[in-house]
Amino acid sequence: MSSWKHLDEFLKENLKKGPAGCGCAVAQDGEILFEQYYGYADIEKQKPITEKSIFRQFSTTKVIVCTAAMILFERGKFLLQDPIYEYFPEWKDTMVAEKQEDGTYKIRPAKRPIQVRDCFTMSMGIGYFGEDYTHQMAMKVRQELAKEVGDYTLRQDIRAMSKVPIAFDPGTRWLYGFGHELVAGLIEVVSGKTVGQFLHDEIFEPLGMKSTGYRYFGDLREQMVTLYNRKEDGSLEPMKAFMDERHEPDARYEAGGAGLFSSVRDYLIFSQMMACGGEYKGTRIIGRKTIDLMRMNQLDEQQMKDFTFPYVDGYGYGLGVRTMLNPARTSNTSVGEFGWTGALGTYVAIDPSERASVVYMHNLVPNMEEYTHHRVRNIAFGALK
Repeated sequence: MSSWKHLDEFLKENLKKGPAGCGCAVAQDGEILFEQYYGYADIEKQKPITEKSIFRQFSTTKVIVCTAAMILFERGKFLLQDPIYEYFPEWKDTMVAEKQEDGTYKIRPAKRPIQVRDCFTMSMGIGYFGEDYTHQMAMKVRQELAKEVGDYTLRQDIRAMSKVPIAFDPGTRWLYGFGHELVAGLIEVVSGKTVGQFLHDEIFEPLGMKSTGYRYFGDLREQMVTLYNRKEDGSLEPMKAFMDERHEPDARYEAGGAGLFSSVRDYLIFSQMMACGGEYKGTRIIGRKTIDLMRMNQLDEQQMKDFTFPYVDGYGYGLGVRTMLNPARTSNTSVGEFGWTGALGTYVAIDPSERASVVYMHNLVPNMEEYTHHRVRNIAFGALK
């Protein structure tokens, strides 16, 4: 434990101005080097964070879903350059909402079809947020769908969203958003299974990830940590998490961009499989060269201008993951270290050059990602021998 004292000290100290509780683990070559849990899963109940604690993953879901899709890629089920209308015919006649100088929008045909690659790389043209025409139309379409069918499915969402004019020609910009829902839908089309079932059959069950999924099972509802809001006065206030209803057993929507829950230990197993060439303790999940493809930067010069917020300084973006291009900018990891983060504070960094991975989890608003994650990353990789 002595070689990890700095990480231990940082995580303890961070609770004073950060989350109610957290968990963190580091592994290399299939062996756990550090695994500790701090603080409370629920302050009011005085329930501590433990190895059984379950965290809402939000966007760290993306790394698992894109890995699942790439399993199908290496089985020959699709190509990255395929138009998505080959799998979703309703997306054949995609339109673009082009903003004019006077602030109005011209709706015109896209210069080329959206390709599978564009969905992985967040360059298909529908974002999560914004005041632009595309985002407003996306909100309207989903509201109408919910009014019509209630709790809709992923495939119903994909069909409805095909009506939305995208914000730019496919592949020309980077915009964080709807692409990974299309990746999840692609899994369903080419595998013949729901995305949740495919993840269970091809990743969770083979790796022994018993605390990961979309919907509650066993005692996992009781193990879910409470989400807290750290207010301006420093106090922590419990709050209901957006999308918690999708964890209910009767929920229908399984998203590609968010929606999984997991434990630190489960996600560490997955991350070690990815760090060690697609194999964990004798179980192969995906090919080493496929992982290498996932962590290659896919963004061109123009797209990199869109991918410049401080949290990803030094990184590019691959097939559903950030990927380290220039460690000198920010990090003591290797070129090609990859992973992502979740909106409530989950984080994974995977470094195949060192066969090492770091998993950190808390559920907090605001998520403190830039402050916490980068320090955890630097301390953890600094402790590797």
